[in-house]
Amino acid sequence: MTFGREFKAVIADDHSIIRGALAQLLNNSDALEGYNFTVCDQVCDGIRAIGAIRKHQPDLLLLDVTMPHAGGTEVLIEARRWLPDCKVIVFTGVEASGKIAELVEVGADGLFCKSDDLDELAAAIPRIMEGGRVICRRFTDVLESAADIEPLTSRERQVLNLVVSGQTNREIGETLGISIKTVDRHRTSVMRKADARSAAELIAYALREGLVEGSSS
Repeated sequence: MTFGREFKAVIADDHSIIRGALAQLLNNSDALEGYNFTVCDQVCDGIRAIGAIRKHQPDLLLLDVTMPHAGGTEVLIEARRWLPDCKVIVFTGVEASGKIAELVEVGADGLFCKSDDLDELAAAIPRIMEGGRVICRRFTDVLESAADIEPLTSRERQVLNLVVSGQTNREIGETLGISIKTVDRHRTSVMRKADARSAAELIAYALREGLVEGSSS
């Protein structure tokens, strides 16, 4: 820790009560082992979150998974692209192993359930700022129980989301700039991993595992 340094933070959540509680926590340096934060911005949707990251270049981003306009996974990917050193702590009410594994894979430094106590978050923030990764016990248990499940690649997740949105293989190819044959290969791989035999079963899998942005909070 750099003593005396003021760290910048952005809070992104579409519930004002949660934003207020998180801001209050970040303003309590005693609870954060002496870490001092200035909350530069509090935003209520994903597009504003991405804008705040670019504008303020925060040291810490507290991020809800499900927000209007852009989901937490999208914001996290953008944060890693624009500000790789920013620490990102993600909150979600989704307990599906697919979504949790996805958030870990794309680089969340901290991952907490919305029902977790703020004291648990307060204890984790200094560890995360010092370079550690903290995943709450509930999500650690979920990941351990799903350890044998083969995860989707980032491209497979893109294809899955477009299938759920109703796009054909040709439309998916145009959207992603890949051939229909490549789309079909990714789609076949997703169906194998999901143990799905139809588009309906694939959509049910995506919703169950929380892999569709905006499907759960």
